[in-house]
Amino acid sequence: MRWQGRRQSDNIEDRRGMRIGRTAGIGGVGLVAVYLISMYFGVDPQMLLGGMQASQDQTQARGPEPYQESAHEAEQREFVAIVLADTEDVWDAVMAEKGGSYRKPALVLFSGAVKSGCGMAEAATGPFYCPADERVFIDLSFFDEMEQELGAPGDFAHAYVIAHEVGHHVQKLLGISERVQELSRRVDEIEANQQSVRLELQADCYAGFWTRHAEDASHILEPGDIEEALGAASAVGDDRLQRSAGGQVVPDSFTHGTSEQRAHWFRRGFDAGTLEACDTFGAADL
Repeated sequence: MRWQGRRQSDNIEDRRGMRIGRTAGIGGVGLVAVYLISMYFGVDPQMLLGGMQASQDQTQARGPEPYQESAHEAEQREFVAIVLADTEDVWDAVMAEKGGSYRKPALVLFSGAVKSGCGMAEAATGPFYCPADERVFIDLSFFDEMEQELGAPGDFAHAYVIAHEVGHHVQKLLGISERVQELSRRVDEIEANQQSVRLELQADCYAGFWTRHAEDASHILEPGDIEEALGAASAVGDDRLQRSAGGQVVPDSFTHGTSEQRAHWFRRGFDAGTLEACDTFGAADL
């Protein structure tokens, strides 16, 4: 991805080095292990945040302490700020074209653990978007985990992750997330999971949509970038994660979609370049 030397977003909150004292929490389980377990049992990792609210009530932030970042982390921070700026530029233009405005989300960098409007989370939760405070949360160590544990290397694989989470913010602005949340309260668990899959696949499609428009505007892509994004999307498919966890693949427990579906909807957003193409809720076949 061509990113060096370009505009960085001002909407970055650096909370690295902020110590979180707590009486309860996930514990020292690895990021990928928690993610695999949550997929196996059909639990959306983001939903863990709400369930940890009680823990947050007993949690106090202490610090922040000065955070000494490595040269590698500094480069990652700059990269994240530039990708976020690209999402702002694209979604600003899209919302303006539709006669509205784009309310930019903040992106929070944290290390180890963080408090959000959705509850407390540890790095094991992975990157997530919290609609309550309209922020994307990322522990930069996740990018290393993507390469080492998930087999999804490359800078554009990282860009896909950011664009996917920003896609959830767009869903909130368009009222889609609220409608899905309301519907999920009125249906059984299997149907609620299916609605979650459609929401996640739409965020994948929005990531592809962003890629198309960022490329058209700024020529950000280098050879192999789309393949990196498709590889990252495939790496976090429910079926692949359940197999990696050593368990049986249980489609009714899927909350994010299969590897094939996730890659398909990213590609659909990129190829079509329209929001209409990302209507996963109207699609008969995912």
